[in-house]
Amino acid sequence: MSLSRKCLAAGVALAALVAATQASAAAFYLQEQSVRGAGRAYSGEVADRGAASLWWNPASIAGLDKNEIYGGLHLIQVDSQVDDAGSTLTRPVIPGGLTTPVGGEPRAGGPINNGIAPNLAAAFRINDKLALGLSVAAPYNFTTDYNSRSWTRYDALKSNLKTIDVNGVVAYRVNDMLDLGVGVSAQYTDAELTSALPNLSPALPDGSSNLKGDGNWDYGWNIGAQFHATPALTIGASYRSQIKHELDGKVVVAGLLGPLAGSNIATNGVAKITTPWIANLGARWQINDKTTLNASVSRVGWGEFDKIVVTYPGGGTVSEQNYKDTTTVAAGVDYDVNPKLTLRAGVQYDPTPTPDVGRTARVPDGDRMLYAVGGTWKATDAISWDAAVSYISFDDTKINRTETIYPGTAAATTLNLKGDVSGSAVVISTGLRWSF
Repeated sequence: MSLSRKCLAAGVALAALVAATQASAAAFYLQEQSVRGAGRAYSGEVADRGAASLWWNPASIAGLDKNEIYGGLHLIQVDSQVDDAGSTLTRPVIPGGLTTPVGGEPRAGGPINNGIAPNLAAAFRINDKLALGLSVAAPYNFTTDYNSRSWTRYDALKSNLKTIDVNGVVAYRVNDMLDLGVGVSAQYTDAELTSALPNLSPALPDGSSNLKGDGNWDYGWNIGAQFHATPALTIGASYRSQIKHELDGKVVVAGLLGPLAGSNIATNGVAKITTPWIANLGARWQINDKTTLNASVSRVGWGEFDKIVVTYPGGGTVSEQNYKDTTTVAAGVDYDVNPKLTLRAGVQYDPTPTPDVGRTARVPDGDRMLYAVGGTWKATDAISWDAAVSYISFDDTKINRTETIYPGTAAATTLNLKGDVSGSAVVISTGLRWSF
């Protein structure tokens, strides 16, 4: 295979990796889809009712008394740091190769950008049993941005992922004890990725790789149920399917000199990735007139992101990722201070699906704990205002990855990336719910 094609394969594969940047939930999932739920660490959403819970359970709107519209906004502020821990680059210099430090700035402060996650939902009552719903969310949006002189530059500079998810729902109240719901999700994805490429001599400036990938509308489905065991106890369950995405990208490689100059290219490629399935199980138990306890467990099928399949004119590659399925658990409480004010609190444990060996600067992910408080003020009989603040503590973790740049050629260069990662985040959420 030609060196140009090898460069293209590496570039398109890295473009798909943009989908695996760190977010406010493990790996690349943004769970900020309900302001009300944020206040109790999302522990009760799968068993709660109304348009604000549509992302978590399509059965949440069955049997509504009124139409509902919900809108929420989540400001995500991340404090992160990524430090070099002895990364090296081995160039193909006879006889045994020339190994040098990657150089550059040894500390990257704040590479994970702050962001805003909006979400909207509406539920329309057809009759006392049937309801239709629509939600618009941004479940996989994130950006990381390293300085061009960073020690991570051969692995990651800029990574930008944007998604839009539009979900249509039909929900039906079977009887006083059972609600069912089903939805179809249309999801659009696009991405941009840049990185540096080393020339054969350490004295030469770096080359560059730039990729922009535009996806198509791809489709999935979701189902859910709520069982009202007693007037005080509701158990909810839901399943959201995986979605297979195909990104059409253009790779531009520039700045390679000497024997590598022929690898400067501008061409097209396609990368295929799969977002995970999500299974939720939870309950809400009103133990007295003022207090409701919430609990949930979510199984996330990150194992679907096991490889990246890349095709381009004349060939293709497969890049193994080896993500693992994870289980997230959460507990929370709602307390009705009076008919107009409800306060909430919750805690969540969310483990990382990324492997300890193979973790990259594009995926500086670790296990995390989320602590949340929030509340609802019922301004009128029709309008409620939700607010929440969450603090996310990331476990310190390691970047540990070895990869070959220009593989299978005489210019093959080995990058041994090692680093230390630490961080935390604060999420401020606010939203309105209107019933009519």
